[in-house]
This record gives sequence, structure tokens and C-alpha cells, in this order.
Amino acid sequence: MGNLSWGGLGLKTVLIVYHSQSGNTRKMAEEVAKGASSIEGVKVVLKRALETEAQDLIECDALIMGSPEYFGYMAGALKDLFDRTYESLRGHPRIFRKPYAVFISAGNDGEGALRSIERICTGYQFRKVQPPLISRGAITEEILARCRELGQTMAAGLNFGIF
Repeated sequence: MGNLSWGGLGLKTVLIVYHSQSGNTRKMAEEVAKGASSIEGVKVVLKRALETEAQDLIECDALIMGSPEYFGYMAGALKDLFDRTYESLRGHPRIFRKPYAVFISAGNDGEGALRSIERICTGYQFRKVQPPLISRGAITEEILARCRELGQTMAAGLNFGIF
């Protein structure tokens, strides 16, 4: 099948953007990437939030964002990405209704980080297509398996034209 998706529309790109200091969110991001990479016809781009630019958001077909929860909020690096790109992307046709999902590594409940990310995604006019994945406490094999499933589901949904 080469670089064609099942729908024949060409290679689809899933951008996974994350920030991690302790390594927990990085582990989750890598597993999300493994899951997405397991779907033929999908290109996976895994980037740290501070290295991500507006063009990355334009060029991807779907976005999966990962953040630790700090003080009941998303990581500052993810907020920085939103701050740096919002004005140049506001109203851009390649951003409107772009499918997204979120994963969070939290020492608390993760809800504050999730609310802050979802509020900004509403401003970008992204479209949430999967429930959030919140890991509370230690990163277990069960959480990593759910991360792979998150990536697979996003990639398969893109490939089959669902998202």
C-alpha cells in the first residue's frame, strides 16, 4: 500500500506534542507514538512543546497533546506553544476543526490541566475526538497500554476518514 491511506487520500500525519520534566509524560508520549506508528499509512511526528512551531500545527492532520499537571494547570511549555502560535493561526483553514486528543500525567487529579488545555483548544476551534487519558500517580503498564491505544485509535480514525 506504500504511502497511501486506506481512503486513498495520501499519508496522514499525527503530531504528538508534549512536555516532560520527570520523564513520565515523555514515556506516555512515546507509547502514544508507538500506537499511532502501528497503523499503516500514518506518519507520526513526536515533538517537545518548546520545539513545536505553527507550521507543525498546520501540516498535521491530527494533534495529540501531552502535559504534566503543575499546580492544577498544564505545563508552561505547552501554554507557551499556544501563546506563540495563536495569533498566526487564528482563522487558518488548516486549523479549523482539526481533531485532537489529550493525555496528562498528574500527581493530583489532572482535571485542572485538562480544563485549561480544552479551553484553549476551543479557542483554536480544534475538535476533540477522543476522551482524555489522565494518569494519576505512577506510570503503570496499564497506562502505557492505554497510551498505545490512544495513538492507534487516532491514527486509525484518520486513516479511515472518521476524524
